[in-house]
Amino acid sequence: MYSRIIHFLILFTVSLTVQCSKINAQVQEDVQHIEVSLRMIGHQILLNANDSTSLVFPILKEKGRYKVSFDTEFTFNPEEMVGIIDQIVEDTKLAKGYVLEVEDCESQEIVYSYKMSEVEDSDIIPCRTRDQPKRCYNLLFTLIEPKEVDLTCAFANSDNNTQIVGNPMLIVFLLVALALILLAVILRRRKKKQRVADPNLITLGSFQFDKRNAELILQEQTIELTSKEADLLLLLYQSVNTTVERDVILNVVWGDEGDYIGRTLDVFISKLRKKLEADSSVKIVNTRGVGYRLVIA
Repeated sequence: MYSRIIHFLILFTVSLTVQCSKINAQVQEDVQHIEVSLRMIGHQILLNANDSTSLVFPILKEKGRYKVSFDTEFTFNPEEMVGIIDQIVEDTKLAKGYVLEVEDCESQEIVYSYKMSEVEDSDIIPCRTRDQPKRCYNLLFTLIEPKEVDLTCAFANSDNNTQIVGNPMLIVFLLVALALILLAVILRRRKKKQRVADPNLITLGSFQFDKRNAELILQEQTIELTSKEADLLLLLYQSVNTTVERDVILNVVWGDEGDYIGRTLDVFISKLRKKLEADSSVKIVNTRGVGYRLVIA
């Protein structure tokens, strides 16, 4: 049973890990595609402002928006900006639509914004011909219906402030479960080996008879025996499948105690039978008028 569970967990974990690796690789590629496309937009806007030397800073993602920032001030014409952005979005298949917000770097106020979508009228552009003054601006993009991602394996990537797909807790849970099962199997086998190697342990069917500690061990259950019960069981085991006469049993187990009552032996036999009843292959059989024998099938 354990081996089947372990085999299943190993196969499932390997399969999930491979799947997550492929998904995360694809998502990383998508993230890079978004960043490259947005940097293209930034560079093209600078070129349109007759600036071919200034830099576009690395793309950041903040609160679900991609931020395009620059190391210089520039002026822009909304109609020209919309044309540049829309063309690059279409060429790169960046998204089905987007919201653009132009933020003043110093005041952090939105000085210009519009929404472009496949299902909306894209000809409505606010402030179409009014040139904006030369200032430091940030472009804030919210992408509409970007590529769908599988959330089975997502995790946060704090290095570039992007969200890469998945939930690692499932993998962690599977690995912990696998580790616990393996540990249980190892401990069980080790305990079993220790019992087999212990000269004080005797195998009686499904039981382990610990003659030193006067115990019967059945899997994880321990059944305590009295000293007389342990002596009686050991004597019967030493002549397993052979009848031991009553007088011999009384002499070996009770010796010269002198207080033996006629049915004491029968009472002890009854108690032993009850403690051994969990395994039907181990029986104490009465040979009428002679004695008792331990039978192990």
